[in-house]
Amino acid sequence: MKPTLHPRNRHQGRYDFPKLIQGTPELGDYVILNPYGKESIDFANPAAVRVFNRALLKALYGIKFWDIPEGYLCPPVPGRGDYVHGVADLLAEDHGGTPPTGAQVRVLDIGTGANCIYPLLGHLDYRWRFAGSDIDPVAVASAQTIAKANGLGKAIEVRLQTQPRHVLEGIVQPGERFTATLCNPPFHASAQEAIAGSQRKWRNLGKADPARQLPVLNFGGQQTELWCEGGELSFVSRLIDESTAKGPYIGWFTCLVSKVGNLPPLQARIARAGALETRVVAMGQGQKQSRFLAWTFQTREQRTGA
Repeated sequence: MKPTLHPRNRHQGRYDFPKLIQGTPELGDYVILNPYGKESIDFANPAAVRVFNRALLKALYGIKFWDIPEGYLCPPVPGRGDYVHGVADLLAEDHGGTPPTGAQVRVLDIGTGANCIYPLLGHLDYRWRFAGSDIDPVAVASAQTIAKANGLGKAIEVRLQTQPRHVLEGIVQPGERFTATLCNPPFHASAQEAIAGSQRKWRNLGKADPARQLPVLNFGGQQTELWCEGGELSFVSRLIDESTAKGPYIGWFTCLVSKVGNLPPLQARIARAGALETRVVAMGQGQKQSRFLAWTFQTREQRTGA
C-alpha cells in the first residue's frame, strides 16, 4: 500500500496553484509543468521550495510571515505535519482517544531550527504551547522573529542551548514540566555523508542531469541541522541518557529516527534507562517511509495528573 499523509494533515490532494499564487504572487515565478503536465515547482531549486513553503503556510495556516536565513534548512512542510499529528495521536491514548488541545499541553521542540515549523504547526493545529531549543544563535533569532511576527510570541518561546554537548540540560529548567518532546535530530555523521545523501536523492528523482548545477544539500541546511559527531545514533543516544533525569517532568519523549537500523540499539538503550513504555510510530509520504521513537518513564496516571 502506498503510504499516505495523516488524515488530519492539511496537505491532502493536489495543490491549488492559482489559489496559492493569489495569496503569494512570487510563487508564480517558480511554477513549472511536471512530466505529467501538472503544475508543480522544481524541488531541486531551494528558492522555489522556500517560496512554496511560504505560500502553503499562508494559505493553509494563515501564517502572514515566514522566511529563513540563506542556506538554512527549508523543510518539506507536509511531512513535518505528520510528525505533529502522530504525537497528537500518542497523547490521545491518554485522553480517551481524543488529542488534547490548548495551552495546558506544553511541548518541547529540540532543535527548532531557523524555520520554526514544528511549533507553528503544533500550535495552529492543536493550540499547544511550545518551548523550542537550538544551539545556533542565528536559528534562534530567526525562529523568534517568525513567532513574534505572527503574534505567537506568548505561545512559542525559543531558547538558546549554550551547552552544545547536551540536549536537555540547560534547556529544561528545574521543576519545569512538558507533556511531550519533538526532535528532528541531525541525521548524518559528517558533511560528506549529508552531501552523498542529497546526491542519492537527486539520482532517485531522475534529476541528476550533468548539464545542470544542482544544490549540494537537499533542502539546504547548516551543520547543526544536518550532521553531528556520531550522527543520528549518537545524538538520540544522548537524548535518551539525559531523559532519565527529566523523566518525572516530561510525559512522552519522542524523536524522529531516519535509519531503521538504528532502532534496535536505541530501543535497547531505552530499556536499560528504565522506561515504562516504548513505541515506534510509522509514518509515510509518497515513496518515503519515516518513523518516530517514543518512550516514557511515567504511568498513564502520572501523565494525565489523574
